[in-house]
Formats: sequence, structure tokens, C-alpha cells
Amino acid sequence: MRWFIYLSYNGSAYHGWQVQPNGISVQEVLEQTLSTVLREKTTVTGAGRTDTGVHAAMMVAHVDIQSIPDDDVPALVKKLNSILPKDIAVHQILPVKEDAHARFDATSRKYEYRIYFGKHVFKGNLATRMYHPLNFELMNEAAAKMLQYRDFTSFSKLHTDAKTNNCVISEACWKQEGDEWVFHIRADRFLRNMVRAVVGTLFEVGMQKISVADFCKIIEAKNRCNAGVSVPPHGLYLVDIAYPEEIFL
Repeated sequence: MRWFIYLSYNGSAYHGWQVQPNGISVQEVLEQTLSTVLREKTTVTGAGRTDTGVHAAMMVAHVDIQSIPDDDVPALVKKLNSILPKDIAVHQILPVKEDAHARFDATSRKYEYRIYFGKHVFKGNLATRMYHPLNFELMNEAAAKMLQYRDFTSFSKLHTDAKTNNCVISEACWKQEGDEWVFHIRADRFLRNMVRAVVGTLFEVGMQKISVADFCKIIEAKNRCNAGVSVPPHGLYLVDIAYPEEIFL
């Protein structure tokens, strides 16, 4: 029977979500823990892959295990959390249709990028410190332009295995939340390194090194070399993944 596992993690200690040959990953730790609890080799398929140092307030992965009664699911969640390290937590496990897929059935994903100004002793690797003032009005004007485009080759990591660089963006804006500014972006799919490249380029708009029109030209050029540098990974969070209701049992 297939199940969706909803989890979160602090990515600081991991080489991203996906299993790596030369570094510990979140997927590897989750699979090892499931295998221990279920007493059989277990593999999971994630809704996507986050890079080294990137966090997830919500990640979803599907797993095939023998049918368990609904009243046993909370006990399974509790047992997994008792074994998992403190920086990974399982929140719920839900039954889904046997052909449901954590990655391919997702209708949208949302990321946030968190920044702050000034010295802050508690944020550590959970947000990115900025040393230059930014014009967020201009940054939001540029971000809004992204909803008019589909091809985001300029913000994609080079030489990936993606069949298309087209994405449908439904939300892109900066909001002040307490002592942080947070970039919210939602799309049907994202390219490798896309959000970090977008934020890096928006910083150039905010520092008025380029104009909003220049930002649009960068998108239209479909050339990664034209865009800004990728920002550090520790400010980035995967925060939501949406699915159609009909795949759940």
C-alpha cells in the first residue's frame, strides 16, 4: 500500500535531500530509519530535491509498505521521530492511491527565501544576512514581471537533465515579516538552483545595479551567464507542496 510521508528538516548538516555517494542526505537518513522500524529495506521517493544546506518546512515523499490500520499510524510516526535525528521530523503519514506519486502528482510547490539586516546571534544558518540596503519596491516590481514569462533558462543550473525550462509562476513577492524580509515564490515546478538565482538577480535590482527592464531582458536572454549569482542556500526553505484531493484515500 502506498503512503505519503509529510516531514520537515533543517538542512544544515545534509548534502541535500537526494541520496549522494559521498555525503549524508535527508533521504538516506529517512530510508534507514524506516528500514529499521519496518524491519525491511525501504526506499522513498521525494517530491523534489533540495540542495546542500537548504531547509524544508514541508517535504513529501511516498513509500510502499504493508497496509497498517489507521490507529497504528500515529504510533509509527512517534516511533520514527524517536529514532530520527533532532533536525528531521515526520508530521503525518497519509494513505494514497497505489499510483500516487509524490513528485509527478504535485500541482504546485512554494519556496521562501529569508534575509535579515544587522547582526543577529540566533539566526545562524537559518537566514541570510544582508549588508547592503535594498529597494524592495523595485524588487517586487521586477518579481511581478516573472508571472508574464514561462521560459526561465536564465535562472537554471547549466547542464541539467530537465526536458524543459518552462515554469508557470503564480506568486512572486517580498514581504516583511518581523525583523526579516521573505521572498515568496510558488510555481508548478522549479528548475535546479532557480530560486537562489532569481533572488541573487533581484538583489541586483534592489541595489539598483540593474533596472526592472534589465531584469526582464535577463529572462528573455535565456542565458544563465546574464543573471546574478546564486545566493547562499541556508536562507532557502521549501514550505508547501500541493496535490489534488482525489489521490488521497
